[in-house]
Amino acid sequence: MFAEERQQQIAELVAGSGRVSVTLLAERFRITTETVRRDLAALETVGTVRRVHGGAVAADRFSTTEESINERAVQRPDQKMRIAQAALALIPDASPGSVLIDAGSTTEALAELLSRRAGVEPSVPAEPGTELVVITHAIPIAGKLSTTPGIALQILGGRVRGLTQAAVGQATVEAARRIRPDIAFIGTNGIHASFGLSTPDPEEAAVKAAFVHSARRIVVLADSSKLDAETLVQFASLKDLDTLITDKEPGPELAAALTEAGVDVVIA
Repeated sequence: MFAEERQQQIAELVAGSGRVSVTLLAERFRITTETVRRDLAALETVGTVRRVHGGAVAADRFSTTEESINERAVQRPDQKMRIAQAALALIPDASPGSVLIDAGSTTEALAELLSRRAGVEPSVPAEPGTELVVITHAIPIAGKLSTTPGIALQILGGRVRGLTQAAVGQATVEAARRIRPDIAFIGTNGIHASFGLSTPDPEEAAVKAAFVHSARRIVVLADSSKLDAETLVQFASLKDLDTLITDKEPGPELAAALTEAGVDVVIA
């Protein structure tokens, strides 16, 4: 295979997955890691990819890059729905308890499924203490659950950030520190072997960190585009997590780090 043809295929892989590793490219094309690095350098020169530690990412993928919740909602819908269905199975049906649902497009899919499941139950007023308490700071999630039978919705206040339609700021952080939900379903922009979980915005990161430290069980919902990704602000380490639900097996380095951290990985 000519170098130009191989580089074109590498560029297509980066465009499709968002990130590639030197090791996997070497195995895929049966070339040395030095040749892979030369290919990536050539692609970076023409602006096709951007090299990072251990591989390359799409040229427009920076640590501060963040799409709006509306843009993310239409991306990878099938994968997100499978992840949401696996997450829903962790919430006891018709049983009291409390869950926290973080802002995000995949967590919003979970809220949609939870609303549908609760909506098929008989429309009989729930007795005190039998409702599922759902806590969120996300306006779209609150909208989906505000009138759902059997759910007692609690909204954490703060300044609403337009890009994610989620409350952020010190008031939100302090409110999160005063609760102790049974399960927190957390979204993330990146999950990395050494950097852990991250998000581009410092205020979002502060809220997520408070959620992680408040809940009894931490379940991260992340489609495979988030795997091996690093964004600007870390909000949790892998050791803070109990479960990761994703749609694809993590790569060797991340898989080993998750195993070492004791994280249960569920492939939806």
